[in-house]
Amino acid sequence: MAKKKGRLDFIKMKKAGEQVAWVTAYDFPMASFVEQAGMDMILVGDSLGMVVLGYEGTIPVTMEECIIHCKAVRRGAPNTFCIGDMPFMSYQVSDGDAVYNAGRFLKEADMDAVKLEGGKRVITKIKAIADAGILVMGHIGLTPQSSGVLGGFKAQGRDPESARALIEDAFAIQEAGAWALLLEAVPPELTQFITKKLDIPVYSIGAGGPCDGQLLICGDMLGLFQAFTPKFVKTYANVAEVEINAFKEYIEDVKTGKFPTDDHCYHILKDREEEYYQMLKEYE
Repeated sequence: MAKKKGRLDFIKMKKAGEQVAWVTAYDFPMASFVEQAGMDMILVGDSLGMVVLGYEGTIPVTMEECIIHCKAVRRGAPNTFCIGDMPFMSYQVSDGDAVYNAGRFLKEADMDAVKLEGGKRVITKIKAIADAGILVMGHIGLTPQSSGVLGGFKAQGRDPESARALIEDAFAIQEAGAWALLLEAVPPELTQFITKKLDIPVYSIGAGGPCDGQLLICGDMLGLFQAFTPKFVKTYANVAEVEINAFKEYIEDVKTGKFPTDDHCYHILKDREEEYYQMLKEYE
């Protein structure tokens, strides 16, 4: 098993031009598969609200739900750098709340870092968390927790004015002490510009290739989440189809008596058969 990467490893990878590959995971089995594959990082995203819990968005996700899923992921991937995603209202109210809840991810769930959404409006929160000795990743562009303000799940930074605002957010996030930045759903030209200007690693989810690494949601790339698939996703498998077909076959086998067979049953101990049947006769 490879040694777990840390912040300095990701800085070295940026300087060397080596891409970081990471995905979301929300439970023990998925995390174990991700680690076995050799992924660089795992994000326990608040996207678990939609992918796992069936919410319409990320807003309902609570700290308790995040902590539970982070614990499961850590058990499944003990040797992978894991990031806990701070849910809506876990950091917006005050700097104190931000530090306390970020600390919970480390103390209770053994995460290596946290991520939160927003630019200049959350700078004091990022600084407070970083000053507390906790690795914090910024996240700008399409920020799902703010999708209402953004007018929905729409790409950002496509005109000069909004691109300028994102550039200023990126600089502010680095200055506040964030160790890395995630750009979501912005043009690759903007991603490339920000990546070159910042000293910290800059990662993309739907923000093009010219950066320091790529993130995808596991449910999207595996074809598990069927509600919708974002434009930027490459689907590497259709696990949902495999599972549905397996369930259909199981139903058919049960209905027709093909399952279970004798091979799927436990049997009476050979040397106790006579005694066993005698016992059953007592209840006839």
